[in-house]
Amino acid sequence: MFDALSEKLQKTFKNLRGLGKISETNVSESLREVRMALLDADVNFKVTKQFISRVKEKALGEEVVASIQPGQQIVKIINDELTNLLGSERIDLDLPRGFAQPLCMMMCGLHGAGKTTSSGKLARLLAAEDRKPLLVGADIYRPAAMDQLETLAKQLGLPCFLMREEKDVTKIADAAMEKAKEDGIDVVIFDTAGRLQIDEPLVQELVHLRDKIQPREILLVLDAATGQEAVSVATHFDEALGITGAILTKLDGDARGGAALSFREVTGKPIKFAGVGEKLEDFEPFHPERMASRILGMGDVVSLVEKAAEAVDEESARKLEERMKKGQFTLEDFLEQLRQLKKLGPLEGIVEMLPGGGNALKGANLAKSEKEFRQMEAMICSMTFEERNNPSILNARRRRRIANGSGTTVAALNSLLKRFTQMQQMMKKMGKFQKMMTKMGGGMGAMPGMDKLLGR
Repeated sequence: MFDALSEKLQKTFKNLRGLGKISETNVSESLREVRMALLDADVNFKVTKQFISRVKEKALGEEVVASIQPGQQIVKIINDELTNLLGSERIDLDLPRGFAQPLCMMMCGLHGAGKTTSSGKLARLLAAEDRKPLLVGADIYRPAAMDQLETLAKQLGLPCFLMREEKDVTKIADAAMEKAKEDGIDVVIFDTAGRLQIDEPLVQELVHLRDKIQPREILLVLDAATGQEAVSVATHFDEALGITGAILTKLDGDARGGAALSFREVTGKPIKFAGVGEKLEDFEPFHPERMASRILGMGDVVSLVEKAAEAVDEESARKLEERMKKGQFTLEDFLEQLRQLKKLGPLEGIVEMLPGGGNALKGANLAKSEKEFRQMEAMICSMTFEERNNPSILNARRRRRIANGSGTTVAALNSLLKRFTQMQQMMKKMGKFQKMMTKMGGGMGAMPGMDKLLGR
């Protein structure tokens, strides 16, 4: 969602990096462009003004390090200040283990921000950390809210507490807490009602619920597309309830991102999570320094590695590595790799996490690449187990059957098989080379100092 902002900032940085010396004139000119980029991204004007002021003060006040070009130093200052603007460091949920009573969380926000979906995503995350969450439907106004929460709980295999006919949220809270104690639940997540705009009845209802359950966390679910209005919404909820943090939703959209860059500065509260897609797994802890790197076009390799670690089965990967070393890589293995790649999310999201990924996407037809991946998966799935493990048996009749079954063409299938054969041959060569190096290493191991050379 920060594409437009990233592009403008990178153009500014290109000019900054060429500066031979820092002066008030060239710093002011560059920061004027940064200010315009932030305002265009719908960042609150007061937040923008304070941000530019801090950067300018540091840029003119710091001595230039001899080994760093002046322009690069200003880029670093902007990076540091942007990280501070987003919250400096990751703040975890305040949910200590070992309490006799279940700990409570309140999800609040305006109608349509994504509270119910975020409640489900958060419950999934807690369950993955060996917690026992209970989802509670405390939205007594939106008819589909409880149905949606129940559906999400079933998808996750987690408990859900509903009282469809009850119109008093404090009574729902009492019954939910009793149920949580009986079932050994340690975290209770209350999905509360929203409104199209903040009004007094909504606020009072939330205050009564807060006083009843004494939550450890009150999270404001904020649509990242809200822009300038996010400041007003966050301020009202914070004054009324004393929120402990925020969840930003729809960060995968094409909105300008002003909410993300304004929230912390206005409320002083951290952004704790970000929703980056519609699926339940599209939910991640918010790391200010990583988000700053993404915005500035420096990528986010750490998050990409974490995604890969979560998506890839370590045991399967180890077995596959052994098969590749032996030159036994089959279409069955290739299909498994395609499916592991799909778990990482859309190809666009993966590329954007790489340094310079935003620029690499320009002119790239990722939709076509995604389509090719789906076609490859369909073609391999249309093969029998024997055909996947021994493609040499694929005669003309079999190829027509596979193409028809996958909705593709024989030409597309032939192209896949050709590329797969080339990949297979390359892996065989790599396997032979590795064996040769291992033998050489074993033979040379007796030579003085060879163990150190070989890293043993």
